[in-house]
Amino acid sequence: MAHIRNIDDVEMTSVQMEGVKGAQMAMMVGRADGAPHFAMRAFRVEAGGHTPRHHHDYEHEVFIVDGGGEILLDGAYRTIRPGDTIYVPAYEEHQFRAGDEGLRFLCLVPVERNCGGETPGS
Repeated sequence: MAHIRNIDDVEMTSVQMEGVKGAQMAMMVGRADGAPHFAMRAFRVEAGGHTPRHHHDYEHEVFIVDGGGEILLDGAYRTIRPGDTIYVPAYEEHQFRAGDEGLRFLCLVPVERNCGGETPGS
């Protein structure tokens, strides 16, 4: 069933992973909505906060909505700002770090892992 959700109206929940500081996530569209291939998640990272340094067997496509900061990709931190799109390949170590204004981004992931089974948070 089709639906519309606004990024400003979704309920955010704290990301519960080791190495996280001040990050929240909301499901915009996912498996529970009947999405057969992809899930879109919204993230908010408070000023000075970050996601964990991690990697996994599925890709991400990311759009920076507002705020700014840095992303770890290819072993180096790179500046990110509103309007940037980012491709994070499977198995690539990555981390988002928010700047002074905080950071808000959308993240698209497959609902199935490359090795089979459900993608966490999809």
